[in-house]
Amino acid sequence: MLVDDHSIVRNGIRSLLEQNDEFVIVDEAGDGEEALEKLKSQQPDVVLMDISLPGMSGIQTTQIISRLYKNIKTLMLSMHNNEDYILRSVEAGAFGYILKDSSSDEMMKALRTIASGEKYFSSPVATIILNGYMHQLKKTERSSKIRRSKLSKKEKEILQFLVDGMSSREIAEKLQLSVRTVDNHRANMMRRLQVKNAAELVKMAVEEKLI
Repeated sequence: MLVDDHSIVRNGIRSLLEQNDEFVIVDEAGDGEEALEKLKSQQPDVVLMDISLPGMSGIQTTQIISRLYKNIKTLMLSMHNNEDYILRSVEAGAFGYILKDSSSDEMMKALRTIASGEKYFSSPVATIILNGYMHQLKKTERSSKIRRSKLSKKEKEILQFLVDGMSSREIAEKLQLSVRTVDNHRANMMRRLQVKNAAELVKMAVEEKLI
């Protein structure tokens, strides 16, 4: 299915696809609402979705398609080569993202790849996704370092023992502290790290390597 609010774009894509026997266009839509209505009666393997649509955006439409039709794969077609549009499309469930100035060969390659159940992102788009992922990874690492810096040496000791599965009484005996002191340390760590219980505290300690 082709979803684009410009008939000239739809005609161009239709002309391209009709030059080979790999894909059959089952329907077209000029906006997201029309596309969703038509999908009620027939579900194609792939939806080629313009990202900028009147009313409901291509990203919003893709999100609904991903939720309602697990077997339909959406390929975003966009003039927007920026991180926000790309990452939002991926989060919405798009199987691929190519730019409107992509070659006809790349569009065919993208359709083949997505139809086979794999993801496809054109080279500049893939680079943006990777850079966004690396930025988020560095941000998470910085956040972990900040959290680690909030813990005292004694708290890190107690946290390690909690991760090892020891009770407050066992930790108190090990460190020659009172049970109340151990519990106070644990409560202070939970408050500063903004977790609700000991299980979440242990989970954060392991996932973010706080010890």
